[in-house]
Amino acid sequence: MSTGLHLKPDVVEAASTLLAEMNAATSSLTYAALLTDDGFDVARFPVKTDGERFAGMASSMQALGDAVTHELNIGDSEYIIIASGKGHVVQLRVPGQELVLSALFDNDATVGHALAVTRSFAQKMADLLA
Repeated sequence: MSTGLHLKPDVVEAASTLLAEMNAATSSLTYAALLTDDGFDVARFPVKTDGERFAGMASSMQALGDAVTHELNIGDSEYIIIASGKGHVVQLRVPGQELVLSALFDNDATVGHALAVTRSFAQKMADLLA
């Protein structure tokens, strides 16, 4: 269970600022969300989407990835990538936090670029909260 990070105004503000910076850093980003391990929406960009529903799905996906790596005895999961005809989702944990960063990139970004951007901003969020 999370420690209520989605209820802490300083965390929500930092997350919102971070997602706006992430959006400004790459034109191929179409959606990004920070969510708790247990499925609560902390912040998202753009805001007009259904954050609660997405947070629940994304946290479940993260938990399934963790379960698969545990079951196969291959260590901890590092990230999840979902590829589709209109783009790809890169999702990973914020180091040292009970938070997950999930980002949707259009097909203008390579998977490697999308992963590098997402990793960089997940680390920035970790640094902000340290």
